[in-house]
Amino acid sequence: MIEPLPDLLIDPVVRAALAEDLGRAGDVTAQACIDADARFTAVFAARKAGVISGLACARLAVLALDPSARFEVLAADGDSAGVRVPFARVEANARALLSAERTALNLLGRLSGVATLTRAYVDAVAGTRARIVDTRKTTPGLRHLEKYAVRCGGGVNHRFGLDDAILIKDNHIAACGGVGQAVRRARSFAGHLMKVEVEVDGLDQLEEALAERPDVVMLDNFTVADLARAVEVTAGRAVLEASGGVNLDTVAAIAATGVDVISVGALTHSAPVLDIGLDAA
Repeated sequence: MIEPLPDLLIDPVVRAALAEDLGRAGDVTAQACIDADARFTAVFAARKAGVISGLACARLAVLALDPSARFEVLAADGDSAGVRVPFARVEANARALLSAERTALNLLGRLSGVATLTRAYVDAVAGTRARIVDTRKTTPGLRHLEKYAVRCGGGVNHRFGLDDAILIKDNHIAACGGVGQAVRRARSFAGHLMKVEVEVDGLDQLEEALAERPDVVMLDNFTVADLARAVEVTAGRAVLEASGGVNLDTVAAIAATGVDVISVGALTHSAPVLDIGLDAA
C-alpha cells in the first residue's frame, strides 16, 4: 500500500495547471456545445499496460471545477493497469469534466509513466540487494509528485532537495581541494541526523573517501568490474551507490556486483508518458 500524498500538496499544482489551460475565458468549446446543467459519466483507462500513479491529481482536477462530482477509484496508485480496463469512474457536470480532462490526463499520464519505468528497473534487479532510487533530475514544480510516482513503481527516494542531506559531488571536491578535505569538512558541519555522501570517480578516490568515514559513497561511472572491486574494498564500511551509465540493459549486471543502491536519473527525466484516456461510460 503506497502512502498517498496529502491533498494540500497536490491541489496547488492541479489548480495552477487548470488556470494555465482555462486562460482568460474558460473552456469556450464546452460553453458553446454543452448545456450548462448537463451531466457526464466517464472512465479513466490506460491504452497501454503500465503502473498507475496520480489518481489524486485527476480527482482534484475534477472537483476543482465541480465540487459536487463523484469520483470513484477502482484501483489504487501502484497497481498495474490493464489495457482498456477502467481504474477510475467519474460523474460530474459535463462542462466541468471536459474542462478538467486534459489537466487530469496530463498529470496521470506523466506520473504513471514514471511509475511504469520505475517498475521495469525494480523488476530488473529482483533477487539482488540493490534498491532503485531516483535523483533530483525532476520537472520543476513536480518533484514531490514525481518522487511519489517512483514509490508507486517500487523505487526508493534519494534526497528531495539540497537541504536534507550532504552530497559532495565532483565540483564540490574541485572547489574544496580534495575528497578527504571535503568529507572532513562535511563531517564537522553535519548534525547527528544528517547523512554525508561523497561521489568518487575511481578506486583511488574511494580509498581516500573511506578513510574519512562517509555514510554513503557514490561510485560514478564505474565499470562493472570496478564496482565489484569497490564492494570488496569497502567491506560494509559505507553504503555504496552506483550512478552513471545505468539503463535497462546494464542495471542487472550493476546490481549483481553487490552495490546497495542504484540511482537512475531516467526514472524522472526520461520516462515516457503512459497513454491514458477518459472515455464516456
